[in-house]
Amino acid sequence: MFDEAAESGDAVRRQLSENVDQIARIGARLRDRPPVAAVTVGRGSSDHAAVFAKYLLETRQGVLTSPSGLSVTSLYKSSLRLDNTLCIAVSQSGKSPDLVSAVKGMRQSGAFVVALVNAEDSPLAENADETIPLRAGPEISVAATKSYITALSTIAQLIAHWGQEQQLLQEIEKLPDQLNTAWELDWSAASDAFASETSMFVLGRGLGYGLAREAALKFKETCSLHAEAYSAAEVLHGPAALIAEGFPILAFMQNDETSRSTSDTLLSLAARGANVFTAGLSGPLVTELPTLKAHPVLQPILMAQSFYKMVNTTALARGRDPDRPPNLAKITETV
Repeated sequence: MFDEAAESGDAVRRQLSENVDQIARIGARLRDRPPVAAVTVGRGSSDHAAVFAKYLLETRQGVLTSPSGLSVTSLYKSSLRLDNTLCIAVSQSGKSPDLVSAVKGMRQSGAFVVALVNAEDSPLAENADETIPLRAGPEISVAATKSYITALSTIAQLIAHWGQEQQLLQEIEKLPDQLNTAWELDWSAASDAFASETSMFVLGRGLGYGLAREAALKFKETCSLHAEAYSAAEVLHGPAALIAEGFPILAFMQNDETSRSTSDTLLSLAARGANVFTAGLSGPLVTELPTLKAHPVLQPILMAQSFYKMVNTTALARGRDPDRPPNLAKITETV
C-alpha cells in the first residue's frame, strides 16, 4: 500500500501524457450532445470517486447525477429509461458481475457509457462506449490507493475538458508534482492520535465528501478502526449525539463555497469536546494537518495522497498489515 500510494504522482503524469486527446474528444462530444442527467456506477473506493464526479457534474455542468442501484439491473432485471443520459462507471478491475451487468443494461437502455478502469481488457471496458484507462499500473495491495487518485484525476480532467475550463486544465498539469509534495507532508499528529482509538467520524462536504467516505473505508480496511463518514452538515442531524469529550474526528475542507459552513461545524464540535483533526482549517480548538494551496477541485485529491501515508502508518501502529486486511480480497465480485 505504501509503495503503491507513493506512485500516484507518476501515474497521473502518465495520464496527462497519454489520455489527453481521448478525454478532449469525449469532452467535445458531451458539449455537442449534453446529457440531461447522469448516473454513476462503482463499488468501494470507486464509488467514492463517483461521489466526487457527482459534485463536479452538478456544480460545474448543472447535470443532475445519481448513483445507480446495481441490483436494479443485476438482480431485479429491470430496465431503465436512459436516453440522453451519461453513465460514468469507475472500477479498478472492471470484473464485478453486478457492475458489468448494470453498465451493459444502461448502454442498452440508451445511456452513453464512459468507463474509467485500470484493467483496459476487462469486461467493463468491453461494455462501454468509451474506456478511459486510469494508467495506475499494477495495484496489488487490497486497499486501493493510486487507482482512487487516478480516478479522481481522470474525472477532474474530463469535467475540465467538457467545460473548456482552461484555468483548471492548467492547474491539473501541476498535479503530479503536487502529489509528490503532498506525500511528504507530516500528518503524524493524526496517526499518533488514532492509533489507540476504537471509533471515530470522518467529515467532508461537497467536493470533499467522497474523500471522507474513502478515508472512513480505509480506516476500517487497514486499521480495523470503526470510522463513519458524514457530510459536515449531516453530522449535526443526529450523529453528533455520539460526541463526548475526546471523541476523534478527521475532517477534510477544501477552499470553496462549503468552507465557511464546514468550519462553523468543526469548531462547534470541537467546542463540545471532540478531538478534531483538520485538513484545510486552522483554529485554536482543532489540530491542523498540513495541506497544499491548490485549485479547490484538486485539493481533495492532494489531501487523499497525504491521508494514505498517514493511514498506512496508523495501521502499522495498531499492529495491522495494511496490505492484507482480514476477510477481504483485491478483486471482489458481487452479483
